[in-house]
Amino acid sequence: MDFVLGALGLSACGLAFSIVAVLVGAFIKGYTGFGASMVWVTSLSLVLPPLQVVPMVLMFEVATSVGLLRHVWREVEWRSLWLLLAGTCAATPVGIYALASLPADALRIALALVVLVAAILIWRGFALKEAPGRTATVGVGLLAGFLNGSMAIVGPPVILFYFATPLGVAVGRASMVTYLLGTDSIATGMFALQGLVGTEILWRTVCFLPVLLLGVAAGHRQFIGTSPDTFRKLALLLLMGLSIALLVRSL
Repeated sequence: MDFVLGALGLSACGLAFSIVAVLVGAFIKGYTGFGASMVWVTSLSLVLPPLQVVPMVLMFEVATSVGLLRHVWREVEWRSLWLLLAGTCAATPVGIYALASLPADALRIALALVVLVAAILIWRGFALKEAPGRTATVGVGLLAGFLNGSMAIVGPPVILFYFATPLGVAVGRASMVTYLLGTDSIATGMFALQGLVGTEILWRTVCFLPVLLLGVAAGHRQFIGTSPDTFRKLALLLLMGLSIALLVRSL
């Protein structure tokens, strides 16, 4: 046991806390398809250095998305997905430039307020009558890419995009899982190229893998037994909660 704790760089209490945090985040990911990263980063940063937490969380996201992909593959809306990914890749460098030019807290506050207002509008019944066209879809991807480069937050515009369209919650969830798999895989590769994915981080990720897969499987089973309306409300509540947490953190 001491060898395992030493290899992980955690105390016994730290390991127990991390297992619970990883399991909770994985359940959320399995159920909604998003929201796990903020849970993992916020909680694991209490027991590990943030520089080690971020690349590990990216690998958590990739592993859980791969675990979900076999369940959602047939429901992915590929046309919008490729357009969103194209926009995201194109605008990420612009976001990186903005990171060096604009106040980070101001960007976070603006994002939190926009996402919170949009989530409330969708909660109250706002919806598009038809799926957005190619230009609008690429535009959402560009916004996500800008946020990805400037704040390492890529999901909210895409999540709101799918919730506002008439594609249905199952299609939206499947497309979000696949989209995040693509963006997180690219981000993980960038961290690795910069030498930020060391042996210790890889070892921790492998050790937590059974917990991740267990949480994702439990969350996915919960999704299967949930009505679309209930899922939509719970996912929007989670998005509102994450927005408020981001707003509080930035003030």
